Amino acid sequence: MSEDKVTMTDVEARKLDWIKHHVEYYVKSGGVEGHILDLRDVGAFNFCPTFLLKTIGRKSGKPRIVPLMYGITGGEVITAASKGGADVHPAWYFNIEGKNEVDFQIGTQAFRGDLRWPEGDELEEQWQFLAKVFPPYGEYRKIAKRTIPLLAIRAREEIPVFTAADLA
Repeated sequence: MSEDKVTMTDVEARKLDWIKHHVEYYVKSGGVEGHILDLRDVGAFNFCPTFLLKTIGRKSGKPRIVPLMYGITGGEVITAASKGGADVHPAWYFNIEGKNEVDFQIGTQAFRGDLRWPEGDELEEQWQFLAKVFPPYGEYRKIAKRTIPLLAIRAREEIPVFTAADLA
């Protein structure tokens, strides 16, 4: 799937500035700000946790940081490659496809962690969990014409928090 073209949805295009500012705010504050968001305007809660996932662009070779909704269960960070229910995977998915580890930041702590993709019964169980954490995930899953992958990350070692240099 790594050769698939990544396209942008209308919703994503409208949110680009917001996403960029959110990441900058989160990173420049060292994670003190931006971890918890009020997302009632999109059908979620007023206390939604976000983490930052750092990838290296598969074509550009440049670092990329994306904010993602998450939940923690069984000692793992769980998130969805939902792209708002779009029919294509998000670019960050292709950047980590085939990788065994990723760098991520939750609040004021950053980690290198082991990455895996839940499947089968576990996948369904994790979807039920995430839909409770962030209700729009349930709708995204219904409207997508693809199977939206979930990823599970287990922190292995602490690393320095992301900096403005990571935003280049």
